[in-house]
Amino acid sequence: IISNPHTLAHTISSSKMVDATPSKDQAEVILVGCGCPLRGMGWYHAVQMLAGECPSAKLCHIVEPWFLGPGSEGPGGPEFAEFQTKTEGVQFHKSMADVPAKAEGAKRLALISGRTGDNPRLLGESIAAGCSVIYLEKPGAPTVAELEAMKKEAADANVQICMGYNKNVCKYVRNAREFASKTEGSHVTFVSNNTYENNAASLGECFERNAEGMLKNMAIHELALLASFYDVTVDNIDSVKVDKEFSSCQTLEGPSKKEFTDFDRVKFTIKTKSGKEVSVQADRCGGPTSYAMVSDADGKELFRHSMPDEEDEANVSVLEAKYPGAMPYFFSQDPDYVTVKERVGKLCATGEEAKDIATIDIAIAALSVAEYLTPLMQNELS
Repeated sequence: IISNPHTLAHTISSSKMVDATPSKDQAEVILVGCGCPLRGMGWYHAVQMLAGECPSAKLCHIVEPWFLGPGSEGPGGPEFAEFQTKTEGVQFHKSMADVPAKAEGAKRLALISGRTGDNPRLLGESIAAGCSVIYLEKPGAPTVAELEAMKKEAADANVQICMGYNKNVCKYVRNAREFASKTEGSHVTFVSNNTYENNAASLGECFERNAEGMLKNMAIHELALLASFYDVTVDNIDSVKVDKEFSSCQTLEGPSKKEFTDFDRVKFTIKTKSGKEVSVQADRCGGPTSYAMVSDADGKELFRHSMPDEEDEANVSVLEAKYPGAMPYFFSQDPDYVTVKERVGKLCATGEEAKDIATIDIAIAALSVAEYLTPLMQNELS
């Protein structure tokens, strides 16, 4: 008998499904990299699929090398073991090699949600396990060269790659794009904010933990939007205008006492050779709300939609009660994670096009633009 209805065990057991066999309209999902309950993005993907929120994606296997291996006794190990015990019907494996061979006629989807550096290897292992579609979390790989090699490996095996760039399907992005498309001469700015304290200790820790830099990490979602909807690639950039008044680049000491140079905030406008113009603003200390804004030719604001909005806030309250202690960002973006998984699951199961879902080409374009812009803008601000 469970005395506390809000325990993690109850939360999981109440949403479990006993029979983890996909129907003919479902993808057989292998989740690679679950992570710690309440903390790992992979765990939240699992929870959504177990609750039946993505009808085309049937979670059948979880591959978790850390918590089924050296991490089993360490922090998060007991919580993972409890999650495993309560999750009936799903097979748990220490490695991809342990996953049973694909059944005749099954449509296999690998959802890879581990460490970015492991993705090139895990992609190859997923292809070997018979997956026809692979969902990669952003940015996909540490470098453009690795992404290009992964693209070739998948294409040679006739496997499709979809990227977990969930802002591509966000309501606030969609609404701003729709408003701008009906407004002659309008300009869109995508604003990404975070909640770090504006001091050297907080930002130094942030710079070290996200050592790939702001554009490859926090603002990579916005660069994926630019690649997806505004034809932004390195080759198609005509000009980059940095807002020097807003932008700031600092060299700070991290917890390891090493120094790291990165942007704490940046704003820039890109003009493409094909005549499109779009702006991005990212601020590590900007607060909890991100938004998209449409302005007229003189810069006057005409429209703004924020994330989270009132509808999102209501959903967040429900989810906070359901999964107490989980990472807050899971809740504000909950509907978008469902949308991306459902569209990718449907692509795998039925071949239906995954509308607005970023491809590996978008991932390559976004990471290439990040690598191009970082030194350019650091020079501008030095």
